[in-house]
Amino acid sequence: MGSKNSGRSGLIVNIAIFAVAVSVAVMLLAVAVVRGYKLQITNKITGFSNHIQINRLDFNKSYETNPFWSDSTVENSLKQDSRVDFFQPFATKAGIIKTNTEFEGIVLKGIDSSFNWHFIQSCIVSGNVIHITDSVSNSIVISLHTAQKLKLKLGDALIIYFINQDGAVPRARKFLISGFYDTGFSDLDAIYGIVDMRHIQKLNNWNKQEITGYEIRLKDFNQLKAAYEDILVETPMHLQVKTVMDLFPQLFDWLGLLDLNVIVIIVLMVVVACINMSTAILILIVERSKLIGVFKAMGAQNFQIQQIFVYMAARLIGIGLLIGNIIGLGIAFTQYQFGWIKLNQEAYYLSQVPIYLTPLDILWINAGAFVVCLIIMLLPAQFVSRINPIKTIRLD
Repeated sequence: MGSKNSGRSGLIVNIAIFAVAVSVAVMLLAVAVVRGYKLQITNKITGFSNHIQINRLDFNKSYETNPFWSDSTVENSLKQDSRVDFFQPFATKAGIIKTNTEFEGIVLKGIDSSFNWHFIQSCIVSGNVIHITDSVSNSIVISLHTAQKLKLKLGDALIIYFINQDGAVPRARKFLISGFYDTGFSDLDAIYGIVDMRHIQKLNNWNKQEITGYEIRLKDFNQLKAAYEDILVETPMHLQVKTVMDLFPQLFDWLGLLDLNVIVIIVLMVVVACINMSTAILILIVERSKLIGVFKAMGAQNFQIQQIFVYMAARLIGIGLLIGNIIGLGIAFTQYQFGWIKLNQEAYYLSQVPIYLTPLDILWINAGAFVVCLIIMLLPAQFVSRINPIKTIRLD
């Protein structure tokens, strides 16, 4: 009978350890995937539009923006801000691409020689970026999405038609395709092309100093709120300041919901681990009720016997955490290195499951799981106080 009980309790203990291990592995992977996904999507959005934009204060929400003169006061203030990595002027204008068989809407983003190509360069899949010199460049960089839709190739001439706000006859411009980019973010790729800003200034009859706005990139995204507030104070009243969260509120609201999913997963996994560990401890206490009775008959206090089972629970939880970390971190590492789990890029904006996990994440997941499980273990340990030493010894 004793061997049967030992075998049964051993199985329950192994199941409890397995439950803790799986729970910790799932928590680590959930945090790693969600953090990685949020980081990658945020990098894509901020890579194209940067962290903060300054443009004219009006009610115009279209791509046919009203300009303002480049402001040396604003520029000097941004140069002196240690949180600012770089800033650059830009201009936008909507147009229609016309080929022999197809047409497609596009928004041209005009840039000058100060434009930082780091993000776009990393997304170039074919060709080269535009080189801005003293003479106006007729090159254009368009998305791979647009190129495939219109069956365009590198070096093709591209005719784009523009309609001014005054209702004048549409004007056409010819560009030569110098490169294709692919951010994987279809909402942006389907819209934008990049050209020399002087084309947009000429099409809109703007002065060379007139622009749509400034894009500002910070050294640390976590400083966004503080930097925004300070830049807002330094910006003239006729200009408005917007963060990337203001420009893409739905996307950031959606990313915020992912945190809720992680919280739900962590709570469920902790509950599963606690239930299994509690069951294992209760079974161990019941099977060792005679031994507990003997200890009590010899004068042992309830809290002393409870400590034995709490220490036992801590050991089992520790084993589960160790196994869980090996499993979770092992899967995360192989995915980070080899990207063996793929995603549908059109649906998820990424081609593979991203991974991002810091040592602090690993620490709080393990410490939190250990402390919560150990506290919960105090409840089944209270069952020791209900064991009557006389009954258990007489029962034998």
